[in-house]
Amino acid sequence: MDVLTDNFALYGEGFLGTLRLTLYSSLLALVVGVVMAGLRVAPVAALRWIGTAWVTVLRNTPLTLLFFAMLLGLPRFGVALPFELFAVLALGCYTSAFICEAVRSGITTVPVGQGEAARSLGMTFGQTLGTVVLPQAFRTVIPPVGSTLIALAKNSAIAGSFSVVELLSTYKTLNENGYSVIWAFVWIAVGYLLLTLAISAVFNLLEKRWGVAR
Repeated sequence: MDVLTDNFALYGEGFLGTLRLTLYSSLLALVVGVVMAGLRVAPVAALRWIGTAWVTVLRNTPLTLLFFAMLLGLPRFGVALPFELFAVLALGCYTSAFICEAVRSGITTVPVGQGEAARSLGMTFGQTLGTVVLPQAFRTVIPPVGSTLIALAKNSAIAGSFSVVELLSTYKTLNENGYSVIWAFVWIAVGYLLLTLAISAVFNLLEKRWGVAR
């Protein structure tokens, strides 16, 4: 317990850093993922190509490589942002590809007749998607989206290797101060466990409230 009690402020700072990364990256991933899912099913071929390219590139790019591209590559082009914001962009964009595919799979579960009925009433593609299709698809994508965001929370540990303050990065200071590395990692693991359990609890509540009855 000495590792935790003697360094509670350090762990707290790291936990809050991980919490910020997870929250902001999740919001970015959800927004971009839903937009890309819309492009993937759009009636315009060029839009479908954009959505497909986004998903294909990001799903097949290692997250660590994306971090290098964001944190080390963008500044070479004059893009100067705090490292934490670069980390949010990397995590959010990477996860958005998986959110996109989860949402797209939910869209395909909505009967085709729903969209045809909306179009027969004169609704545009955007109106049909936003008011008819996505609300129904939302019910089926709650579990996979929750699992994806839990993975995002764990992936945020990579940011610690790029000078971003988060939970895993605390082990460096603890190791330098002579504390047991094993116990340092045990309490780090507890922090991630608490975060992922909280996300899981939120999505369990959403699934009970709006999920498809089985």
